[in-house]
Amino acid sequence: MESNIIERLFESFTELESAITKARATLNKRESVPAGVLRRLESYDTILAKQRSLAVSLCEAISKKNWDDVTRNVSLINGLSAMIRDDAKAILEAISTNTDGLTDSETENFC
Repeated sequence: MESNIIERLFESFTELESAITKARATLNKRESVPAGVLRRLESYDTILAKQRSLAVSLCEAISKKNWDDVTRNVSLINGLSAMIRDDAKAILEAISTNTDGLTDSETENFC
């Protein structure tokens, strides 16, 4: 059971990486996308790398039955996922309403 959950976790990272790549390609085709938006996508790559690292630590904690570290790593992975999700949603909303309407704070890099 545990290995199935871990496999799905790593598969979700691969899916997220693919979505980031597709989003970057789509935005690169558009005119007048603020550079800050593209930098934010780069920060997603950094966040994804951190999630993968945490997932490896999660596997180690599971094998050692260190439940405090398991809980900590799961919380961190979930928090990073929420950060990407919320930021991507904000980008999509801003782009769909008005690409030029992004403020400096909305185009800042989170990482």
